[in-house]
Amino acid sequence: MSRIGKQIISIPEKTEVIQHDGVITVKGPLGELSRPFNNEIVITISGKEVTLAPKEGFTTGAALWGTYAAHIKNMITGVNKKFEKKLIVEGIGYRAEVSGDKVVFSLGFSHKITVLVPKGISIAIDKTNITISGIDKELVGYFAASIRDLKKPEPYKGKGIRYEKEVIRRKEGKKSV
Repeated sequence: MSRIGKQIISIPEKTEVIQHDGVITVKGPLGELSRPFNNEIVITISGKEVTLAPKEGFTTGAALWGTYAAHIKNMITGVNKKFEKKLIVEGIGYRAEVSGDKVVFSLGFSHKITVLVPKGISIAIDKTNITISGIDKELVGYFAASIRDLKKPEPYKGKGIRYEKEVIRRKEGKKSV
């Protein structure tokens, strides 16, 4: 039994959840999100509540039960309050700049790196801090991870791009005798 899947998901005011042909659409004050779901999970929308239950005879239904519940919760939360990830660019000469729908990074390479910002994501840069926000939790996390992958923090000086509360285990450098 899934502890997350058994919980009843409440729908806040000004939010609408619609199910049509296996696609759940959530509309709220900040936007609209849609996602297809398998028919192995029975999704029931009644009033201001969403309940999920696995169908009998499907083995993957039990595995997807909690996952689908988490997806629906994240969709409802996202259309009411934006998700946010914060990154820190650390290092001498390392910087990021927003130009239109692109972000240009200088990360110590011989060239600048240009990253296209996906639709539905807003990005704000304040000196060394990058704030990524949007209504789709999965897209915000994926975009933040792809930016971090451009220059992961190294363990000797800590230079690179890291998450705001990420702890980098520092190593001791060479010792002179």
